[in-house]
Amino acid sequence: MGLSADVFPREPDGQRRILDVPEGRDDSAGFESWRRTVWGSGPVRALGARFLPVPAGDDVAIEAEEVGECLPEVALPREHLDAIAGKTRRPRGRAGRRAGLVRRLRNPEVAASRARVAEGGVPSQ
Repeated sequence: MGLSADVFPREPDGQRRILDVPEGRDDSAGFESWRRTVWGSGPVRALGARFLPVPAGDDVAIEAEEVGECLPEVALPREHLDAIAGKTRRPRGRAGRRAGLVRRLRNPEVAASRARVAEGGVPSQ
């Protein structure tokens, strides 16, 4: 099982309703091991990330009112891809790590943008 970045609006009763992933997209935010080896890694934490390291110890639930704060943070690792890829262990090989990060960062970015439009939140599980 891997990590996923989806979108949820809250129902009137407070329950989350996970929206379907749009056709032609996926919601993968990395392999299960990425909780610790990438998102919870020292290089990502050193960026001052508040939301990204959470999956290392628990699932993330970014509520609708926090999505605006989350968007710049999700984009932050893109500016530091080489440093993160050089200091994390997965996926294997520096070029593979960089490509994997680029691919997996796109999904949380898209989910956060969709959540903003839907006035919803972003769970990562």
